[in-house]
Amino acid sequence: MSLHPINILERYWKFTAFRGQQEAIIQAVLEGEDTFALMPTGGGKSICFQVPALIKKGICIVISPLIALMKDQVQHLNRKGIKALAITSGISKTELDTLLDNCIYGNYKFLYISPERLQQELVQDRIRQMQVNLIAVDEAHCISQWGNDFRPAYAAIGVLRQLQPTTNVIALTATAKPKVVTDIIAHLDFIKPKVFKQSFFRSNLGYMVLDEEDKYYRLETILKKYTQPSIIYVRNRKATTEVASFLNSKAISATSYHGGLNATEKDSNMAAWMHNKRQVMVATNAFGMGIDKPDVKTVIHLNLPESIESYFQEAGRAGRNGDKAFAIILKNKNDEVLIRNQFLKVLPTVALVKLIYRKLCSYFQISYGEGTDTRHDFDFNHFCNVYKLNSILCYNALLILDRNSIISLSKQFKNKVSIQCIVSNTTIFRYLEQHPEFELILKSILRSYGGVFDTDTPINTLKIADKASVSEHQLIEALKRFDSDEIITLNYAKTDAQIAFVTPREDDKTINRIAKTITQQNTVKTAQVEAMIHYINNEQLCKSVQLLNYFGEEDCTACGHCSVCIATRKKPQQAISTERLQQQIVHCLESGAKSSRDLCKALQQHETAVLPLLEYLLEQQIITLTTTNTYKLSHL
Repeated sequence: MSLHPINILERYWKFTAFRGQQEAIIQAVLEGEDTFALMPTGGGKSICFQVPALIKKGICIVISPLIALMKDQVQHLNRKGIKALAITSGISKTELDTLLDNCIYGNYKFLYISPERLQQELVQDRIRQMQVNLIAVDEAHCISQWGNDFRPAYAAIGVLRQLQPTTNVIALTATAKPKVVTDIIAHLDFIKPKVFKQSFFRSNLGYMVLDEEDKYYRLETILKKYTQPSIIYVRNRKATTEVASFLNSKAISATSYHGGLNATEKDSNMAAWMHNKRQVMVATNAFGMGIDKPDVKTVIHLNLPESIESYFQEAGRAGRNGDKAFAIILKNKNDEVLIRNQFLKVLPTVALVKLIYRKLCSYFQISYGEGTDTRHDFDFNHFCNVYKLNSILCYNALLILDRNSIISLSKQFKNKVSIQCIVSNTTIFRYLEQHPEFELILKSILRSYGGVFDTDTPINTLKIADKASVSEHQLIEALKRFDSDEIITLNYAKTDAQIAFVTPREDDKTINRIAKTITQQNTVKTAQVEAMIHYINNEQLCKSVQLLNYFGEEDCTACGHCSVCIATRKKPQQAISTERLQQQIVHCLESGAKSSRDLCKALQQHETAVLPLLEYLLEQQIITLTTTNTYKLSHL
């Protein structure tokens, strides 16, 4: 007797009912239909393919572009007792072989795989042998050249339909305009698909755009008013620590998250926020995918996001429990210049990509027609210095080469360390008698790597440092000392990244094949930035309606609680003359010195009305500025 979807939901997710269109989507999948699901962030997309895959015999192949999201979903499934695995980068051919065998013979229910891996002949051959019950294409907007975060490797997903011609496909995304939806359906060769589009309207979420000269002050007031969990998005890694430090100084508990933290720091900071030991998570856009925290009250952007698509996903992490929540953008007059400089002025042209590619081949001495499958340690800063390249433009060009499978760029910083002991056990213990300060380090190495006397052995420096209760820097210095004392031989390479050449070097011919894609993506990025700027400046139309219109929803009604709706609903203030306002400022200061904020609050006026008059009164020497930057009457 086959299980009903609700039985699976109750058994593994402990829910007693589906949300929105989940059940209808699952039923379409179970009936063998090709299915398209457009659901907003937090709508429960993964359940739409996980539930039917658990009902049907065989394994579900999930295509995902995000390693972090793949690992997160696999961990969630494994914790539920469901066999799932992910094939990510950095695994050996032997390990890949074993994992694929597990998918064929090991009763696994889910295989998560990147579109790049799908292009490997070994992977394709093993998929032919699998009993595949469903193909799920997550983040399906990546397949469209007009979509946010287009990835050319997604175009190869169609090969799955040849490897498993009788298996139906479900495509899922949280952000896709109508043109992108049509593009996805065409690329995946859907014939009369069942299309489910859940409205992006969030009745409990108030979208606010606030014009603030002092963003930190506004941030403080918001977080002290709403003390529930919050996410603050900032532009770069440095800002995460700066903002978190500022908030902690104001007695608002905060932690930070960005791509540069090691795994231990990420897990510790995440746990502190998830378990409400910290009110605020200050993060770059590296944070958020797969995060299941329903009680987030505010999502605040201190900098403008690069696109409406990105903003909508990040904002959607607020209020998933259905309670009233806020998505807030704090902007000022500098933001438009910054967003254009950060995202438009650094778009590499086709000519620049050609130049970077030629320099890269020269840097690694790749001959014409060669280079395929060669791998190289890459010092990015050195590369930029050698060829006098703008680092941001260069990095973006490398990302284009990576996304178009010209190269494969691993961006994690790593220390490659291998050692071999070249003396006997007896000599080592004599050495430790003379240098007892190294005892824990050497014993940790010997107990962790038994073959270190026989061969050059790669070691995990973080693991050994942790065992020996020293920093990684102290460990490296100790290893260098052992090497100079002729106890070990040390091989130590410090690199920014690693580059693998995927295609043979053909100079301009290599880039000409992707030139149209580069130009088109630059056009898309420009349109996205301009749409973001238009959104923050449009104070006539409800913010929720603006977002819904962007994603193709028409005939929408105003939400009633965004920044535009609130401003419209307020009774217009009775106009006050400049002369009258000056008199009120003077009268207010008769009781003592006050800051500009105190004056605005007391007079119930915006700073744009008050600040020019304060400047005028200073010029006329009617008021003076104190050493603490407050204003007082000159005669007092």
